[in-house]
Amino acid sequence: QVQLVESGGGLVQTGGSLRLSCAVSGRVFSNYVIGWFRQTPGKEREFVAAIRWSGGADYYSKIVKGRFTATRDNAKNTAYLQMNSLKPEDTAVYFCAAVPYSDVSGIFSPRTYGSWGQGTQVTVSS
Repeated sequence: QVQLVESGGGLVQTGGSLRLSCAVSGRVFSNYVIGWFRQTPGKEREFVAAIRWSGGADYYSKIVKGRFTATRDNAKNTAYLQMNSLKPEDTAVYFCAAVPYSDVSGIFSPRTYGSWGQGTQVTVSS
């Protein structure tokens, strides 16, 4: 069982930056993928980014590519999402999630992931 706890959300102005953290504990193996998703009221969770725990290969949605960066610190068992050039449309609850890696096509869907954090609110003011 994998446990995840997000932190680092908050209120920021347009163009600002935030770094989200995802502390991972439990039975995490090197083949895990940490995904980042976001959700706004009435909408499904949307893929933002993902990073493989071993090797660090990263993936991004077109909306955030070039502005967001996913990293991980294996020694600290923590994944990060650095968010730069934030826009009001980035406002959402952000979640991290974990799943054993099997196929790259699966990492973009929230249905693939079995373990989720509680979420952290990010609000970007205009």
